[in-house]
Amino acid sequence: MGSEVPFRSIIDFAIGGGWGAESPTPTQNLRVRVIRGTDFEPIARGRYTAVPTRYENERTAQRRLLRAGDILLEISGGSRASEQPTGRSLFVTSALLEALGGSVIPASFCRLIRVDKSVARPRYAYYALQEMYRSGRARLYEQQSTGISNFQFAYFADEEQVWVPNDGTQRAIAGVLGAFDEKIELSRKMSQTLEAMARALFQSWFVDFDPVRAKAEGRDPGLPPRLADLFPDSFQDSKLGRIPFGWGPGEIGDLAVVAGGSTPSTKEPSYWEGGRHCWATPKDLAPLKSPILINTERRITDEGLAKISSGLLPRGTVLLSSRAPIGYLAVTEIPAAINQGFIAIQPKKGVSNLFLLFWAESARDAILSRANGSTFLEISKSNFRPISAISPPAPVMRAFDASLRPLYEKMVMNERESRTLTGIRDELLPRLISGELRVQLDRWSSEEEH
Repeated sequence: MGSEVPFRSIIDFAIGGGWGAESPTPTQNLRVRVIRGTDFEPIARGRYTAVPTRYENERTAQRRLLRAGDILLEISGGSRASEQPTGRSLFVTSALLEALGGSVIPASFCRLIRVDKSVARPRYAYYALQEMYRSGRARLYEQQSTGISNFQFAYFADEEQVWVPNDGTQRAIAGVLGAFDEKIELSRKMSQTLEAMARALFQSWFVDFDPVRAKAEGRDPGLPPRLADLFPDSFQDSKLGRIPFGWGPGEIGDLAVVAGGSTPSTKEPSYWEGGRHCWATPKDLAPLKSPILINTERRITDEGLAKISSGLLPRGTVLLSSRAPIGYLAVTEIPAAINQGFIAIQPKKGVSNLFLLFWAESARDAILSRANGSTFLEISKSNFRPISAISPPAPVMRAFDASLRPLYEKMVMNERESRTLTGIRDELLPRLISGELRVQLDRWSSEEEH
């Protein structure tokens, strides 16, 4: 936008690393949550349980407590070969702090940036850091140390130049990008609620057997008569323990066709160049906000597909990551081939893929107990098929699917919408942060810092 708009280095608008003064008197240890770089993506998906808890000396912890508007920058990450460089950032909101219990500090491999508000708006500074990361410039500040990629923060803070326009323009840019993030977050929360409802129904019908238990005790099962009539009023002994009368104790292999995948040679261009078939790896599932796969990072050609014995799996297949780590789950909303890091679970006739999805989630401990391996844990197809699974009668299975299908379709719609909004936001980000694209101030408020 010309010389009237200054470019500033990060060090110009960050307040001395972000640490405040120490507590004047040391007291007892303080229970805190500790955000690591590896927590950034789960937090973005609304998953906070993996953020660890520890006790810190209160005097030390008070200096590191995060505030709304702080920015965390990851300064140590994976190997240089990783497709995801270090240098990721996380914006700390009051909602995040509340979700984590209030007392939150950064791990040692995260650098806290507390923005001087007289120079820049925190949310604007965060988007500037996001643009730096997404553009690939983060690679310029990486340094290898024993195979680990470290982010040279001091060099970055002094050298990286950020366009810092007037306050009104910063607020407008943060407002535009923030509006996309808010809509994406709203969709995520809605899908999270829908998923929780679906999970609760599976738990009630197929784990706790609430309708059967209620009828056995002479209570109202709380279901419409047409559904209540589908459930028996007594239990029977089985190898799975006490299960509803007339239901079958079985194995997951009785309910689904279990298959695996592979990776055709990446050195053979004819397998990959111009590929039109989706080819999934567990990496495609890691960032999902809902257990729904609607696209993959890589595609494979007909020649490459012919090298995979499981071929192109149909829409509706449940995918379970079978190694490093075990347990990522998604339903494919696209035909897709898979690599060797998956177990594909295709429902047999009369079986709901949503039943299989929530069964796999509920059976996580059983799945892990059958995994083995010297380098990393992996569960094989032969060890997976015999895992115990209850087999409800066909009318119950159909009723379950009919009850959950509208919730699932809404989740799919939310996922598609979020991907579209994310694409637009990512397209706008570099153009707004560089000043190439101007925005009007009047419709954007100052709420974006929280």
